[in-house]
Amino acid sequence: MPAAPEPDILAAFEAAKGFMPVDEGLALYAAAVEAGRLGLPLLEVGTYCGRSTILLADAAREAGVSALTVDHHRGSEEQQPGWEYHDPETVDPELGLMDTLPTFRRTLHKAGLEEHVVALVGRSPQIAAFWRMPLGFVFIDGGHTDEHATADYEGWAPHVAEGGLLLIHDVFPDPQDEFTGQAPYRVYLRALASGAFTEVSATDSLRVLRRTGPGV
Repeated sequence: MPAAPEPDILAAFEAAKGFMPVDEGLALYAAAVEAGRLGLPLLEVGTYCGRSTILLADAAREAGVSALTVDHHRGSEEQQPGWEYHDPETVDPELGLMDTLPTFRRTLHKAGLEEHVVALVGRSPQIAAFWRMPLGFVFIDGGHTDEHATADYEGWAPHVAEGGLLLIHDVFPDPQDEFTGQAPYRVYLRALASGAFTEVSATDSLRVLRRTGPGV
């Protein structure tokens, strides 16, 4: 039976700002718990306000590893003013710019998970460029343009350890179903074509792949 979070953790996840549905969240949690057994850090790209980070942090706590989360906290392209997914509450009133970092910190504090998370504040390619540690789990859920999704894959997928998991969110094979662009789907296809990853499961738009070989 797949691992499931305790009711208080699931309640914190559901109460947090964000877009991940519960069924995808449960699949994410189960994958993070499994990957945590490798004894390596768990990393996500695309923190936003910390909704998925809650699940990642709880899995990391259980495994005795760290959860890492990468975001510049200025919002991706679809979260800017004038776009459908823009939330005015995440705008810094002094600067007039998106700033999800304060909300993220409150989210983790309320869930009691701050000590299990390392927040890497900056642009994903810049951080990935100097990263050297193997990771047991990488969850790609950042920008949805081809430029950003490709950079996240190229920057972080090579660091997934043998047997570790690569998760890609918002994978929509049918263009009629997508709402943020098909860049994650193209990254998913690239991962499979590389020969380095084998698909483990699919839950709605969430794909879970296992690192089974070289060649990312």
